Amino acid sequence: MIETTLSSARPASIVQRLLPILRWLPGYRRDWLLPDVLAGLAVWAVMVPEGMAYAGIVGVPPIMGLYTLVPPLIAYALLGTSRLLVVGPDTATGLISALTVGAIAVQGSADFNTLTSTLAILIGVFFLLFGALRMGWVAAFIPTPVMRGFIEGLVCVTIIGQVPHLLGIDGTSGSFFTKLWFVLQHLPDASLAPVLTGWLSLTAMLLLRRRAPRLPAALLVAVVAAILVGLFDGEAAGVRVVGDLPSGLPRLALPDLDPAKLRDLVPGALAIVLVGYAEALGGAKAAAMQGGGDIDPNQELVAHGPANILSGLLGGFLVVGSLSKTSVAMAAGARTQLANLVAAVFCFLTLVLLTPLFRGMPHPALAAIVIAAMLHLSKPGYLRDLLARDRREFAVAAIVVAGELMLGVLHGIALGVALSLLLLIYRTSHPQGAVLGQLPGTEAYRDVQRHPEALTFPGLLIWRAGGELFFASIGHLDEGLKAALAANRPPAKHVLLDADSVNFIDTSACDAVLNFIKELHSQGITFAFARVRDEVRERMRLGGIEAAVGPDNFHERVTDGVRAWQQQESDAVSAGQQR
Repeated sequence: MIETTLSSARPASIVQRLLPILRWLPGYRRDWLLPDVLAGLAVWAVMVPEGMAYAGIVGVPPIMGLYTLVPPLIAYALLGTSRLLVVGPDTATGLISALTVGAIAVQGSADFNTLTSTLAILIGVFFLLFGALRMGWVAAFIPTPVMRGFIEGLVCVTIIGQVPHLLGIDGTSGSFFTKLWFVLQHLPDASLAPVLTGWLSLTAMLLLRRRAPRLPAALLVAVVAAILVGLFDGEAAGVRVVGDLPSGLPRLALPDLDPAKLRDLVPGALAIVLVGYAEALGGAKAAAMQGGGDIDPNQELVAHGPANILSGLLGGFLVVGSLSKTSVAMAAGARTQLANLVAAVFCFLTLVLLTPLFRGMPHPALAAIVIAAMLHLSKPGYLRDLLARDRREFAVAAIVVAGELMLGVLHGIALGVALSLLLLIYRTSHPQGAVLGQLPGTEAYRDVQRHPEALTFPGLLIWRAGGELFFASIGHLDEGLKAALAANRPPAKHVLLDADSVNFIDTSACDAVLNFIKELHSQGITFAFARVRDEVRERMRLGGIEAAVGPDNFHERVTDGVRAWQQQESDAVSAGQQR
């Protein structure tokens, strides 16, 4: 009986783990239905015009933006662990996609479109692979300052890429400054009608975002712009429009499996997975704080796999979890992923029935939608705060921005990650050791440089290690401890090392500490430890440190170590008096 129960329960748990929708769907409440339907309509109203606009960032026809909407919404609703996250086209990763594919094929060609869909499939495969390998920790390699710097640089790069559409002039490729100089040179070529269309659309977007944030600003601006351009014959005045869009379902788009091209796509795909996953996980966690539920980082990787694979196979491009679209769903009152399923249904109906309505949508209005979205992402106040909090991290963020503007998006984010890792290595290899003193009237021990009132004991040096002890940090600790001994007055006869911050000690550090203890012993200086963790003490025992100092010289508290030394001093004085 027990075996039967367990065997029947185990498959159910596996199914629920693979299909998280089965965890919340049985408990769905009837009063959630209307908010989810209304939120789904709000998401649809945002995603349709933005999907077509973001297709311009990716460098593909607007119809591919519509093809990108339905499969990811359904796939993530079934497989994702966030109840509110919206998965769809994204500006940051879309630009990386355009740069990656643009290095292989000419933008506007059929090959470019095919490779863009192929890249989405490759990204989905990587997402699935990393999810199966439980590599959800990879997002930790993009710290917040790097991500913030990346977004600020991306805002500049994306906006300058959309300005030609906003002005009705031709664009160019190259770095931010190349595009900026090109725009400045060709300002006289701008026509009045496209400029008015673009700037009025951008002004309307910004005003609606500020004055009426609940309204679908993108849809309203796109529809009104299309109507006005049609009424005033804007096409004849030089306003470029989307043109005819095919109606009906997308056809199966077979990927380009040329090994050489796939090899060229891999670096961009990995960069998109890293950046997109960090953004998606941040959005999922932000949504969980408001809507509840647990987020499984590894399952989030898995969920993004089919979302991208299906999008690529049906002629779309890459997708990731979007914080901006998720905020729309949350503001509209979404309760569960049913809102995204409702949005998917309306996006499907748009593809089948409504594409003729978007024929007259002007490109300047689409550019305005993208620019407004990028301005919404920009948070220069964060960089100002970062400068006040940590100049090193601000420098990293500033280097990321400069790298994107001068070298390119991929180089900028790679430079930021590399600098962050170097900064991490530097900090872990340079632990901030300190001489400790006792705060008056307490048993607390603090850095005497930060707390001048802390009391020290003549002949005793209390030293805090400040971090892990391993091959790269032990030399810095050795130098710091020797400098503290040289500066100690009167000279120390006993060293008490507070190891509370030490969670790990490797073989190299054990050997170095043992040699240092022997060196001190040869000078008549004794050594003891306080607050050593069990795992660390076991490694010290195996490394011979415990035998060198004696088991009695390992103390549970710093106070215990101080009292033991004071007792030894008292016993030594008593023994001297007796002699």
